[in-house]
Amino acid sequence: MDTNQYLSMFIDESREHLQAMNDNMLALENAPDDISIVQNMFRSAHTLKGMSATMGFEDIASLTHEMENVLDLVRNGKLKMEDYTFETIFQSLDALEAMVADIVDGGTGKSDVSSIVTDLKRIVDGTYGAASQEKKAAPAAEAAGGSADSVRGLLDEYQSSVLRQSLETGHKAYRIVVKIRKDCVLKAVRAYMVFDALSRFGETIKSVPSTEDIEADRFDYEFTLVMLSASEAGEIEAAINGVSEIEQALVQPIAADDLDAASTPSAASEAAAAVSAPVAQASPAASTPAAKAAAPAAGGKSAPAATRTIRVDIEKLDTLMNLFSEMLIDRVRLESLANEIKRPDLIETVEHMGRVSSDLQGVVMKLRMMPVESVFNRFPRMVRDVAKSLGKKVDLVITGADTELDRTVVDEIGDPLVHLLRNSVDHGIESVEERVKAGKPETGTVHLRAFHSGNHVFIEAEDDGKGINRDIVLKRAIKNGIVTKEQGDAMTDEAVYMLLFASGFSTAEVISDISGRGVGLDVVKSKIESLGGRVSVTSTLGKGSKFSIQLPLTLSIIMAMMVKLGGEKYAIPLSSIVETMILRKEDIRNVHGTRMFDYRSSVVPLVSLSKLFDVPDYSEEGEDETEVVIVRKGDRIAGLAVDELIGQQEIVLKALGKYLNRVFAVSGATILGDGQVALILDTNALIK
Repeated sequence: MDTNQYLSMFIDESREHLQAMNDNMLALENAPDDISIVQNMFRSAHTLKGMSATMGFEDIASLTHEMENVLDLVRNGKLKMEDYTFETIFQSLDALEAMVADIVDGGTGKSDVSSIVTDLKRIVDGTYGAASQEKKAAPAAEAAGGSADSVRGLLDEYQSSVLRQSLETGHKAYRIVVKIRKDCVLKAVRAYMVFDALSRFGETIKSVPSTEDIEADRFDYEFTLVMLSASEAGEIEAAINGVSEIEQALVQPIAADDLDAASTPSAASEAAAAVSAPVAQASPAASTPAAKAAAPAAGGKSAPAATRTIRVDIEKLDTLMNLFSEMLIDRVRLESLANEIKRPDLIETVEHMGRVSSDLQGVVMKLRMMPVESVFNRFPRMVRDVAKSLGKKVDLVITGADTELDRTVVDEIGDPLVHLLRNSVDHGIESVEERVKAGKPETGTVHLRAFHSGNHVFIEAEDDGKGINRDIVLKRAIKNGIVTKEQGDAMTDEAVYMLLFASGFSTAEVISDISGRGVGLDVVKSKIESLGGRVSVTSTLGKGSKFSIQLPLTLSIIMAMMVKLGGEKYAIPLSSIVETMILRKEDIRNVHGTRMFDYRSSVVPLVSLSKLFDVPDYSEEGEDETEVVIVRKGDRIAGLAVDELIGQQEIVLKALGKYLNRVFAVSGATILGDGQVALILDTNALIK
């Protein structure tokens, strides 16, 4: 079978299952006796094992198989989750993530996991710790006791009565023991095929383990059935042996005498009931075609409803976005032509097309949007590991994970957030001793939250640690030559905190493998600003700090103010504009060679775009009045002098290409309705 066509699906689903297992492990640490969490993990591990075996990634399949064995003992109450078990399973998950990452990079997914497998086996056989664990690690099949030797103990009183009446009316009854080969990877599928074969011979009235457990692969290569049939034992046995990977099929007729003790519950029947107790939760494995078919064949259940979602390759979404962008340009062009021709039916058609394309734009934009949850999900495990390595106690509280952002932005914010969170845990949260001494709880808290505000998304990382010491930051900044002492004394607290983002700045006395407050924060600032966002810091000494990131909702289609400079047109992103105004020549003053003007009880600089871009046919200096666009970057404001305001317009961002990637104060270009190219201004570069 050619598995290449399924590789992308395997990678996506493997990541989902690994993320789910990581999340469940973190939850299990807080509630080690919650068997439902273990059930969820078992199902994820089982599904991953089946997928990897089908795709031929044997190392992944073998490691998840050993994880299954451990989890099976835990969920059946035969093993307690201890520190050693937690660490070993976490190591297993790390190894699985590394193998999947290798597959993504074009590798084979092979890895030497023998030491982890050995550790998992030691947990199963109890040799890693107390000898008493050996008893706990006994195979679950033993709990069924003598159910493999006779029909007694398999049936309850009602089932025995039904079987006895059937025998009296001339029907035949059989006790069937099916053993599947130990090297069979997808034993649940083989079990389904056995049930399917038996459905042609009669009715199954009892199964140990239960059909639900068999369907979900919760059995140990052997199961026992009691069925009614009009066929001979040899026919039934031959049908079962016709299924591949069946080691043995034992079909024994049941006589009325065999039912005498069946109605009396025994220890064996109680144990069998415990092993086969169904779990009332949907299993990922049940979404496979075999499992869906197994339910009605074996237990009379209806198949689950079909999923209403599909996976779409990212490149297809990018192509769709590019095609829509071109259509948007043509729509603007058509609107311009229709207004020139002034033909009513043409104008009406173009207006209708505009409404339809606006709706289409909304759909396309939603397709590109994805929740930040895909990035946030990986942080609980990271915070746990960092805190543990530092000997600290830290809780990560995530809110707003369903907040949606453009896929391009989501892909890029992961690394900046890693820096911020590692800094919060390493340099923000105090040690347990320091927190107790300060009258705080032993466990520190880091809040990671996301929320919408206007056309922006805000992501905040806030800790309840010791806060940022202004004096220490300023002292290091002066020492590194970032600011002078005079400049520092005049700076606000927020301005001092922003010095943390200066290149190479660090307040760490000892550079660790985690980070010092400031290490990597220059990277954070650069990355966020490259996405059209900005970052700010607030802090209270002794109480904690908050890093806030503001990001645009999308980077593909934005609203912009179109302006004119002589014969040239430029676009200014609406998200950075505060307002527009008309400035008279006499209101402009010259301060140390810089043109300034009064704006809302402050003095702000006036930037001459005509000089900046060397526009040949326009200069605002000769004008009595000039149009000014007020733009903001953080808490800084500037005015951009322009010739004329054209108006607001949706524009499609186009990259300038690798040959024009260093044009100052230009972030890209757009094609206008009349076919002209207009440069998009980067207002962040204009305000320094």
